[in-house]
Amino acid sequence: MPTEDPRIDAYIAKSADFAQPILTHLRGVVHAACPDVVETVKWGMPSFTYGGKILAHMAAFKAHCAFGFWQGAAVTGEREGASAMGQFGRIEKVKDLPSKAELTKMVKKAAALIDSGEKVERKPKAAPKPPPEAPADLLAALRKNAAARKTYEGFPPGAQREYVGWIADAKREETRAKRIEQAVEWLAEGKKRNWKYESC
Repeated sequence: MPTEDPRIDAYIAKSADFAQPILTHLRGVVHAACPDVVETVKWGMPSFTYGGKILAHMAAFKAHCAFGFWQGAAVTGEREGASAMGQFGRIEKVKDLPSKAELTKMVKKAAALIDSGEKVERKPKAAPKPPPEAPADLLAALRKNAAARKTYEGFPPGAQREYVGWIADAKREETRAKRIEQAVEWLAEGKKRNWKYESC
């Protein structure tokens, strides 16, 4: 009898119509290939554990699903085109996945890796990008507003890059000047460039 979590039933039920058969298929394959798997929710995603360790996870988004093994390439090999979370890219229909037989082999391999206790080496994370070089006109505007300057300097490089890129993308000088003015105003209020979307 599979160990199912009602939270995953709810997750599948509230997913988009295209996603429901994909998630149901993946769930079925995992349970058939590894009867001792236990369902749970980790990081807001349906996850499967085996022997107390994460075996795999799946997720549904607006236009695609994702599926992946915790041990990554040690299970699936280096897969080309894995442009989304997991190792299978953007899954928009069941046919985007490997065959049931192939997925079954992968699930069994993932379980065997857990049983072996073998540590799977993960690729080291890429070195963080350096802070962006702020344009002179933005720096000049920040010098005139201490609160904005303090916020900007306190932001991580990624948040700084969002402002610098937005200003650099302006096609006209008037647009650039307006963006700098808006940036200084938001920074003075402690806001990131995309603050409007942070609570979505």
